[in-house]
Amino acid sequence: MPEFAYRARTFAGDDIAGTLTANTQRDAFRALGEQSLFPLEVTAAEPARFPKPFSRRIKTQVLSTNLTQLSDLLASGVPLLKALDVLAANAVPPRLTEVLEDVRNQVAEGVTLDKALARHGDLFNELTISMIRAGLEGAFLEDALKRVAAFLQQQEALKARVLGAMTYPVILAIAGFTVTIVLLVFFVPKFSELFARLEARGGLPWATVALLWLSNVLGRYGLFVALAIGGTAWLLRKQALTPRGRSLIDLWKLRIPLAGPVFLGFAVSRFCRVLGTLLRNGVPLLKALRISSESTGNRLLEKAIRDAAQNVSSGNRLTQPLAQCGLFPRPVMAMISVAEESNNLDDVLINVADGMDRQTSQRLDLMVRMLEPLMLLIMAGIILFVLMALLLPVFEMSATVG
Repeated sequence: MPEFAYRARTFAGDDIAGTLTANTQRDAFRALGEQSLFPLEVTAAEPARFPKPFSRRIKTQVLSTNLTQLSDLLASGVPLLKALDVLAANAVPPRLTEVLEDVRNQVAEGVTLDKALARHGDLFNELTISMIRAGLEGAFLEDALKRVAAFLQQQEALKARVLGAMTYPVILAIAGFTVTIVLLVFFVPKFSELFARLEARGGLPWATVALLWLSNVLGRYGLFVALAIGGTAWLLRKQALTPRGRSLIDLWKLRIPLAGPVFLGFAVSRFCRVLGTLLRNGVPLLKALRISSESTGNRLLEKAIRDAAQNVSSGNRLTQPLAQCGLFPRPVMAMISVAEESNNLDDVLINVADGMDRQTSQRLDLMVRMLEPLMLLIMAGIILFVLMALLLPVFEMSATVG
């Protein structure tokens, strides 16, 4: 059941504040009255946008199917509340039933559908919320739901393709890492006495010294090293949930070799597709820019689009501020500039999105194909370094004896 934050007044005239659990806002008012409190303000408590501990995630395919069913029900003339009731009654995962019931209760209290879905940000991403918000404001909710469902299916297919292509490189990385750790922890120490005698006679190569030091550290403090790595990863993940951390991650993602253009391509494609859809359905440009900026999935691009909206409100063309941010490819800016002149910006933006999707998918396939030989080279280089560090002193000793 949802939680509500309230501010109420007692019979003595004292103001108190707190939270309570109720099905609807009306039930929250009734509960306060039963406690002899006069409610001054009752609002829905700000929900957590991340999954609860140990909660099972709902598959993207299930969400896509439910969004498609909601679109079909609305297109058939079923009211929104009734459609949500039908979906909640037929939802298979218990958690999805809870989510749909909460969304239905919020809509019944007057909350818009996009805000009700935003309460469950771990299930519905920013693009879904933005498209549904656009559909509500542009009176094309059914079409927006179908587009979101199709996009989720496309995204899931892309993820499955990437995971399938990454399986072999990941296996190579795990196998190489395991072999390296076993060599350093169990195999290298067996040569420590031999290396000590060789060092006493004439010193050791720098590679052997570094290998012995690393083996000694992992052998003595391996558990502490693992805990330190885990703690660092946890702190980085926690920092990534903050606005500043999210902005730094988005900046870092765009600067990764090979992968940066892929991330940027998908973000620009999202923006162009959502903006073109909004303009095609009659949403004003400034409002469409605000909504579409939230669908990019990248804070840097979102800020650039919002700055562009401010310049457009001052009378400038859209291409001028977008070109200044340096994130949009020049061919895209040229097409948008021509579209503004010919007054068919909506059609051109959707065509740009289709072209960007094709180009980005090709880059993604190329990047994934390059990962396999790259991982082989890295693993071979690491193992070769370990073997050479072990054998170099032996070779030098043999040359000295000879």
